[in-house]
This record gives sequence, C-alpha cells and structure tokens, in this order.
Amino acid sequence: MKRYILVLFFLAACYVNAQEIKIIDTNDRSPISFATISFGDGLGTFADEEGLFIFSKKKYPDIDTLYISALGYREKMITIADEINAATNIVSLDPEVSQLGEVIVSAPKQGKFKFRKQKAETHKDIFACWLPTVESEVAVLFNRYEDNVSQISKLYLPVNAESEYKSKGKGKFATIFRVQFYENNNGTPGAGIPYENVVFAMDEKADKVFELDLLSKSIFIPESGIFVSIQVLGYANTDGKLVETKKYREIKTARGIQKISTSFRPLLPFVKGEAMQRTFVRRIFFNDKKWQVFDRNYNPNSKLLQTGHRNYGMGAEFKVYED
Repeated sequence: MKRYILVLFFLAACYVNAQEIKIIDTNDRSPISFATISFGDGLGTFADEEGLFIFSKKKYPDIDTLYISALGYREKMITIADEINAATNIVSLDPEVSQLGEVIVSAPKQGKFKFRKQKAETHKDIFACWLPTVESEVAVLFNRYEDNVSQISKLYLPVNAESEYKSKGKGKFATIFRVQFYENNNGTPGAGIPYENVVFAMDEKADKVFELDLLSKSIFIPESGIFVSIQVLGYANTDGKLVETKKYREIKTARGIQKISTSFRPLLPFVKGEAMQRTFVRRIFFNDKKWQVFDRNYNPNSKLLQTGHRNYGMGAEFKVYED
C-alpha cells in the first residue's frame, strides 16, 4: 500500500512540473503537426501529429525559453512562465509561405511523360552509417532529369536496420521520419518549400532501401534543383503515432552532466564520394540552424569523413515530362 501511494505521489509530482502545450495556426486555429521545439541550448523535441508536446520543468529545470518553428511559419520565441496562454496552454504561429513555394505547390502539369530512375547507393557496414538523432537533418540535392520538367514520384532511402547483427526475434522497432524540401541557394539548402508534411514510419523490416511513394504530393523540381532532407522524429507506438520517448541520455563528464542525443534505428548508410558532393547536414536545435556540406570542415574527427564516406546515397524516381 505504501509503495502504491509513493508511485501516485511521484506521478502527481511529474504532472505538476509538466505542461502539455498545443501549437496551432494563427489564422485557422488548426494544429501544426510535428512542429520543432528548441530549448536554445542544442536540445529540443517535436510536437506530435495533433500539435501537442509536453515540457517538463523537472526534466529541464534550467530552460525558461522555447523556440518553436515549422516549415511555412515564422519562428516564435516564448517564455515558459509568461507567454503561454495559462488557460489553454496554446501557442499560435503566423504563416510565412515563400513565393517560390506557392508557385511550385500550385503548378499542375499535363502532357506526355516517362518515368526515370536515379538509383540509391547503399551498403551493409554499420560502421559507415550516419546515426539518426532528433537534433540532426541530412539533405541531398536533386536536379531535373536531363533538364526536363521533373516531378519526384518516389524516393529511395538507403537504410541499415542492423538485421545481420541482431539475434533472431529481437531488435524490433518502429521509428517515425520526416522528409522536407528546400530551395537550392547557390549549392546550399535555402528556404524551405512548404509542401505538406511527409511523415512515415520505418521498422526493422525496412532494410537496405526504403521506397517512399510521393506521386500524389506533386513535388516538382525547380530549374535550379531541390534539396530533399530526412530527419528522425522519434519512436512510434503500436498505432503508428509519435510517442514521447527519451531523446537524450545523461553522461557524467569533467564538466558535469552532459545530455547526449540518443540515436535511432534504422541507420543511414553513407557512401564514399568526391569533394564535389550533394550531401549537407545541420543541427536543428541550434538557433542559427546552419547547413554545412559534409566534409572535413564539418567535423575533422568524424569516422565517416576519415574513411571517405561523405555522401548519403538517396535515390529517386522521376516523372519526366516531354517538352
């Protein structure tokens, strides 16, 4: 009985120190799915499909400011104590849609076409893989197929579920990923193109190459090309919904307790490539969210870079229209 009371007391204490916050569109009051919440110190989390996330002062006692963003919206900085609607715990974001995004999203195309493929490049070496964490995003440049009007109909995402290293019947998982699209700004990912969220789950069966159908999304490649990114959001429950899971682990160091990002499966195989490459990475919970080409300047201590594995070999199928 005493143990039962202690458990209830602990749960009540956690509830008191936690806020369920909902992120909505200022104009139509609809929830903003999978918005990004940065704590301003390199850590963060995501809202779920309903725009909800839980912030715990007990878990993050030093955080009093949040930076909330979503593709197609102006980023908003809020103070936990003062700027969240006390009655409803609601935060609203103002839309900010780029002109380029509007043109691409609304542009229909008719006429003769053929499907063409760019193969994915992959391997089974777990030691030559990018470890997906909630703080990282990987983007790859795609150009129009032979300079013709091209729609991305499928993406081929190289993955490694470590199936060869897991005991039979063990190692099951379900992880939710997001794909986003960015303008090509002189060879670097630029402004986000506000297509609808492309969010999907992968499990331990998704090994080697995961095929993602995008034909219904009407994603056309601008003349200058388009960057396509992949980003892990977290684990899924049995209903396929994003769940609140531990995204960081605490490590004791000489500088005190450090929060280290948890890596998720499947891993993303990187392949060997030349200096002229198309893969960029960034840490999304830092305020500037700066994209960097994945080379020695990014991190000279990276084992991937030291062994020449510079590129994420994402492939695609294109719906190519004749002139």
